[in-house]
Amino acid sequence: MVPKKIVSCLSVIVICSIIMTGCGRMESPKPKIVVEEEKPTVVVEEEKPAVKLVLKFTPQDSTTYKYTKEAVRGIKWEGSMSEDTAFRGGQTSSRNELIFTQQIQSTDDNGNAVAKITIKSLKHLSIIRDNPVIDFDNSRQKDQNNPLATLIGQSYTIEVTPAGRVSKIIDANQARAAVKGDTATHKTALAMLSDDVIRERHTIPAMPAAEKNQLRTGENWNSIKTFSFGLMGSRSYERIYTLKEVTNSDNHRFAIVGMAANLTTEKAEELHKEKAIGDFSKMFDNTETYTGRLELDLTTGKVEKCTEQLQSEWIAVEPMVGEKGENEEKEPAVLTMTATRLYSLEKID
Repeated sequence: MVPKKIVSCLSVIVICSIIMTGCGRMESPKPKIVVEEEKPTVVVEEEKPAVKLVLKFTPQDSTTYKYTKEAVRGIKWEGSMSEDTAFRGGQTSSRNELIFTQQIQSTDDNGNAVAKITIKSLKHLSIIRDNPVIDFDNSRQKDQNNPLATLIGQSYTIEVTPAGRVSKIIDANQARAAVKGDTATHKTALAMLSDDVIRERHTIPAMPAAEKNQLRTGENWNSIKTFSFGLMGSRSYERIYTLKEVTNSDNHRFAIVGMAANLTTEKAEELHKEKAIGDFSKMFDNTETYTGRLELDLTTGKVEKCTEQLQSEWIAVEPMVGEKGENEEKEPAVLTMTATRLYSLEKID
């Protein structure tokens, strides 16, 4: 009887031990530490407001500008062939420097202006193969009887748009009538008053089209310009204009526009007509740069300065001419052809 009680007691002790083991003290769970990754601070640059690139006109307002246009072609022979007079090179060029006043006579609801242009000063230099054929400067006393002198003080009227385009040649008859004669210099004077030349003189090439004149810094627009290079044919360029920055100075805001151009095939069909001549250029290695800059006073709506310049160079080398002879070694023949086109308009008053 006693043993049974002992066994029972032991059984109870074992069971309790098992239960107590399973019900032992539980450790409190450690708090989980969550480390948040530090996110990089993103600085959002505030978008600058768009500016409107337009010309502004006020009736009776008068501004004086200096306009410069230059075209230069050069040919240079080097090596043994340079001694042959048949291969004599040289430079041919034409340069115009014209100062004029632009007086606004009236404006319409679209911002277009009727402007009276008066020629104040003129310099013209024409050179053919290094020989000056016309050298005129109205500030020189000896040039006062030159046919070009009749242009000084002459006026013509045009219509100009806020986009810097000449929409109409209103009247240039009186200025043209003042040039009387049929010499080469008379013809040069009349050419300066032709519709095409007047339109080119007063067009601002760097201004955007009317429907694209709201621009932010970094935005761009483009246009096509074609030049003829004689034996080298015609070449078209896509001029890409970019609004570089808007600055403030003396309570005025200025827009700075940069231009860089590249060759384009947009006018390929037209240029194909000149293929026979243009193929001559394939004999040459060509390098060129075509850049420009516009400074526009946004406060007054006037151009401070606008320049565009194209510089091209073609080089051809004929090594066969430089082969060794029996008694001498001749240098290779090198032909270099260059071309420059310059447009400049600068406000001087």
